[in-house]
Amino acid sequence: MSGGAPAPLRGDLTQGPLLRTLLVFAMPQLVGNVLQSLNGSINAVWVGQLLGEEALAATANANIVMFLLFALVFGFGMAATVRIGQAWGRQDVFAARRALGAALGLTGLIALATTVLGMIFAPQLLDWLATPGASRAEALAYLRVVFIANPMATMMTTIAMGLRGAGDAGTPLRFLILSTVLDVVLNPLLIRGFGPVPPLGIAGSALATVIATSLALAALLAFIYARDLPLRLRGSELGWLKPQRGELRPILGMGLPMGAQMLVISGAGVIMIGLVNREGLIMAAAYGALLQVWNYIGMPAMAIGGAVSAMVAQHIGAAREERVDAIGLAGSLANLLTTGLLIAVLLPFDRPVLELFLGRGSEAVATALHIQTLGIWTYLPFGVTIVLFGSLRAYGVVWSQILVLLISMYLIRYGGYALLYPRFGADALWYSFIASSVMSLVLTLIAYFRGPWRRAMKARLAAEEGLG
Repeated sequence: MSGGAPAPLRGDLTQGPLLRTLLVFAMPQLVGNVLQSLNGSINAVWVGQLLGEEALAATANANIVMFLLFALVFGFGMAATVRIGQAWGRQDVFAARRALGAALGLTGLIALATTVLGMIFAPQLLDWLATPGASRAEALAYLRVVFIANPMATMMTTIAMGLRGAGDAGTPLRFLILSTVLDVVLNPLLIRGFGPVPPLGIAGSALATVIATSLALAALLAFIYARDLPLRLRGSELGWLKPQRGELRPILGMGLPMGAQMLVISGAGVIMIGLVNREGLIMAAAYGALLQVWNYIGMPAMAIGGAVSAMVAQHIGAAREERVDAIGLAGSLANLLTTGLLIAVLLPFDRPVLELFLGRGSEAVATALHIQTLGIWTYLPFGVTIVLFGSLRAYGVVWSQILVLLISMYLIRYGGYALLYPRFGADALWYSFIASSVMSLVLTLIAYFRGPWRRAMKARLAAEEGLG
């Protein structure tokens, strides 16, 4: 047998031109993110058109609660992505499997606990959000049903993030498409009823999500084992679902602050919903529709940031850190171009798009158009922030990200809101939104170029050059 370096694993992101590799890997994630938003948007159209503005406001309030409860689990999934990416860069498949097994076991337990607690305390959560009384009963019905999907959604997300860490973005996309199609088709059928199934109203929309997520997860698992994908667990490897201390420690060490980061973001969203709700039902419905639209504008940053994180993790594992800055630059430029293009395409057609959710005669359309002209630009600077977060995350630099978010999203955004509200009224929300986005980018650039992690990286590179 001949010696030399082993052949690269399938999904190796350390080979080839950086920008091309990044875009090819990010594209399935971007398509998947767009599909998730499209799924939510189409369902929002069904809810808004079939059940009215109160039901649409109800789903907006319920969905922010779900995101809040999902945040910690998502942090552990991101930690697993980094661990798997670094193992893949080292070409250590068994270490990658152990990381995925530990993440699945941990997130599964957390998902079950949050589901039970969430169903019990759903009324208190909606009261905390100051959900308008006209939509509270529908929000509660929707929330209690959609909680059932939480364990399945958690498992599917953790597996998908693990596969992406191993450079496989195509497999998760296939089953996200399946989930989306099922959810979109089932929504109107269960809302209005068909055949022997009675009309279920807003609870039918939630039940559609439960059914679609469960079937897609079952199909994903069947595919992984039928194709014998490298990250599958068999035999004694299933014991890795019970995390061992050695594997659990790094996942907790990265996942807890990453989850805290998501909680900071979702907590800011909860506060925003509460402040919007206090402006009345029209403002709440307008903001609910805008969230559906703005999800698309934020998709490139999320996809490219995730791709950057996996690429940098693999480069760390492969000891090729000299390309890390080039990955961050390529990701930032790609995000500015794609996000700017989406904004340019959306603005000429924003009225008919918003009318899809709110109805042509709704008073909330004019309110939504006004908010859009002020708030949409925040996605340009904040998108670059998310991309650079991806690089920092691969190095385990997460506490500085939390500090950036706390300062920008709470001190600047809500402090600015409090100062500006007496003069500008509700518009103070959107002016402070812009200020917080710019501040987040400034602080992230400082953390990226001046942080301790960079000195450690330069020391390793210098050592490698000396050995060379």
